[in-house]
Amino acid sequence: MSDESRLAVGVDVGGTTIAAGVVDDGGRVLADLQRPTHGGVGAETTIVELVERVTAAAGLDVARVAGIGVGVPALVDAGRGVVGPEAPHVPELAGRPLAEIVATRFGVPAFVDNDVNALALAEWQFGAGRGTQSLVVLAAGTGFGSGIVLDGVLVRGAHGLGAEFGHTPVKFDGRPCWCGGRGCLAVYASGRGVAEAARERVAADRDSALLRDAGGDAARITAAMVFAAAERGEPVAAAVVDEACRALGATIAVVVNGLNPEVVVITGGVAASYARLERRVLAAAADHALSRAIAATRVVIVPGDKRVTVRGAAALVFYELARAGTAGAPHAWRPS
Repeated sequence: MSDESRLAVGVDVGGTTIAAGVVDDGGRVLADLQRPTHGGVGAETTIVELVERVTAAAGLDVARVAGIGVGVPALVDAGRGVVGPEAPHVPELAGRPLAEIVATRFGVPAFVDNDVNALALAEWQFGAGRGTQSLVVLAAGTGFGSGIVLDGVLVRGAHGLGAEFGHTPVKFDGRPCWCGGRGCLAVYASGRGVAEAARERVAADRDSALLRDAGGDAARITAAMVFAAAERGEPVAAAVVDEACRALGATIAVVVNGLNPEVVVITGGVAASYARLERRVLAAAADHALSRAIAATRVVIVPGDKRVTVRGAAALVFYELARAGTAGAPHAWRPS
């Protein structure tokens, strides 16, 4: 096996940034680059340019790497490598046969999946779940995604809709969710959800210090601002953060009771804030989980990082190429 065949290119497509990296099969990122998602040339062109530039930066011939993986913040038909009809963060990719486009351009196998599915594979292969057979990732970012690996298999669901723990109801009479449901975890524990909850509450408390932090404009309140205000005891922010911790803890209990994984990883852009509140989150989980199940589960908080997310898309390559040698067709698009 050549050195290059042990390398993959991973591309993480985000709503604001697209990152690409060259990653070896041990999870080391050898080179990485980032570009704005909406920089004027289009997401597809940005993906292609990043693959070219990051492989050049690593001194590699892209035609000889094991493959290219792309993680997209949308529902994906992984079997065909096609982005689903709704991709709100990158609407120009909706419905696009992205795996075919990338594989044809570079002449190597290409794989496309939901970004948090890819992230789950990275944590399982290279990160907190290395050496285990089961892991669940809960990714608190602008929205709230999740991914599941059980018995060494990525769980996508019958129609690609598996692992939507962000839309687990945590409050039956709760706020409407962007998915059309009500009381979902996402509207309480994601970055967008925390910010929106705080904006609603300051409308009834115009003297809130949180509102002053935002210069008197509730629309400028961010999740980071809410967590920071809660740390210093600001009442509105503290109430919102308490609700977020309890919602996240309850969902961890659902995961533990329902799947009994070896590891639960909490990651994403908001994870650094939850890391400072780990005891409260775990206490909330213990309130709802079966005691033996939660005691046997390792819960790890891993703050989000673009270098980690490119590992996810690369892990997708290694995972699917390994599956090619077992029963069942791999979820790949290969150049003819």
